[in-house]
Amino acid sequence: MKKATTTAIAVVFSLFSLISCQKGIFAPASDSAVAEEMLRLIPKDVAAVFFINFNGAMQIEKVAEFFNEKVQDEKFEGYSDYQKLIEMTGIDPKKDIHFIAAAMKEGEGPKDEWAVGIVNLKYNKESLMSFIRFKNEKEGSGLIEEEYSGLTLYTVKEIVKEQEEEHSFAFIDESNIVAGDVNLVKSVINVMQKKEESVLKNEKFSALFKDMDKGALFWGGVIIPPEATAKLVEEVPMASSMEAVQAVSLLFDYDDRNIMAEIKLMSDDPIKNQEIADNLVNLKSMGSMITIQEFNFVEVLDRIEIFSAPDHVKIFASFPEDFFNNFMDKFTLKGKGEEIK
Repeated sequence: MKKATTTAIAVVFSLFSLISCQKGIFAPASDSAVAEEMLRLIPKDVAAVFFINFNGAMQIEKVAEFFNEKVQDEKFEGYSDYQKLIEMTGIDPKKDIHFIAAAMKEGEGPKDEWAVGIVNLKYNKESLMSFIRFKNEKEGSGLIEEEYSGLTLYTVKEIVKEQEEEHSFAFIDESNIVAGDVNLVKSVINVMQKKEESVLKNEKFSALFKDMDKGALFWGGVIIPPEATAKLVEEVPMASSMEAVQAVSLLFDYDDRNIMAEIKLMSDDPIKNQEIADNLVNLKSMGSMITIQEFNFVEVLDRIEIFSAPDHVKIFASFPEDFFNNFMDKFTLKGKGEEIK
């Protein structure tokens, strides 16, 4: 996938997580309802969809602390841009960014992938464009403006590793920005204007997201093409049962100081599903015998549950929020004040 190094993408990923539910496409609603509305803007033919409740994540003390430490560290690559963004636009990502919807699909080239992000935020277009133009001038990138379906489409051109790269963005309305590959940006605009169908009309994604907790902090799904699983089986014959997997869903959430993770492998072959579950249980058993330093992996693996169903295999885990700090203490012998040689 192309590196998001342009000004437009830098801005969107600096902001990557916004939805202050002001005037615009989405009315104030629950997190799951907002997610559903954002899905309505994702084009039907994408291969992967992800949703992030950034504002929800920032309510978690440890996440907020990590974020603050990162952006305030002068060694952070984007430190100056982040400070300039706040200074010039008044946008504070910690407060103003709420949700992100992102999608990917194969591009036209053999190794080409397209990506797009939809961000809803509180912003001032004039001040944000001033920041973008400032960054463009600083980096010597070109900025092209054109009209597309009644909206201004901005395209940033820059040279990366002696190759020209282009990324586009558009201000959908007073609280929504779309950015990414120009083809997908145009598709999002088309979907918004009812000229293309949304991902909700994609049968595979509809089935994948049917029982998804769309109020979670992070969730998403990927459609697995048959050639991908066939290649896996060719390289790892013991994974032959994985050939039945058609899609994968991911979910991470936080509740009552616990971190929860769920992975679903979607397959309509009950026999293969049971085989996959059995293989995973066997791997879990073997892993539980591994001990490194003071840490026995059984402490992690005992928290992982594996279930088989007629249409999927589910892997679920729940950890107290301080579990991984304790894990690292044991793994590095920090608790004993020792260092790994």
